[in-house]
Amino acid sequence: MQKKNSNTSARSRVLVLVDESNVGSSVRTVGRGLDWIKLRDFLAGPNTGRELIEMVVYAGLPPAMPIWQEERDKKNKFMQWLRSNGFMVVTKDGSPAEEGRYKANVDVMMAIDALELSVEMQPDVVILVTGDTDFAYLAIKLRRRGIRVEVASVSQNLGNILRSAANEVIDLAQLFRTFEMIQEPAPARAMPPRQNQQEGRPQPQRPPNQQQPQQRRRPRRAFPRRQSVTDR
Repeated sequence: MQKKNSNTSARSRVLVLVDESNVGSSVRTVGRGLDWIKLRDFLAGPNTGRELIEMVVYAGLPPAMPIWQEERDKKNKFMQWLRSNGFMVVTKDGSPAEEGRYKANVDVMMAIDALELSVEMQPDVVILVTGDTDFAYLAIKLRRRGIRVEVASVSQNLGNILRSAANEVIDLAQLFRTFEMIQEPAPARAMPPRQNQQEGRPQPQRPPNQQQPQQRRRPRRAFPRRQSVTDR
């Protein structure tokens, strides 16, 4: 009697590597907030039939300088939230750039870790959550090791070089639509000056003790109430 192969029912072991800046920018472009729990479940959750080894998030931090301290504290707080929810987080301190910006390229760190972790953890599948074409050669190197490589990004924004380097492309456009819209407060609108009904120009200011001469009142016209429009 032939013994059944126990590996036939084994689930694929998946390692997910995320370029936080790249995927975050893609989501904000469509006016959505990134739901990290939904993203993880979509790529390698219980309903996918796969076993998630780790989901590693690579993020650049604002420079450790007073001018960037408030934004740096906010980013570190978000990184702590990711860690508390089971994500592995790798950060890199940024450096000042032109026009009051900063740069913190994590591509090299992510590429080196991908090769090292593929040896240590021996995943069946590596999912690169990025649209950066610089990872095309990494995808090829992983495939040479016998690892299936999937790229998760917005398909229409994905270059042909990275697309052709992967075994499969996972289009995140449909998933992004399930995320909540970013609620930004509407800008305060300046109230127009009150108009003199007789002359159609701004009412001049008078000293407090000066009495306004009595004028014959004209009947007021009834105007429809202007409705305010809230920008979502």
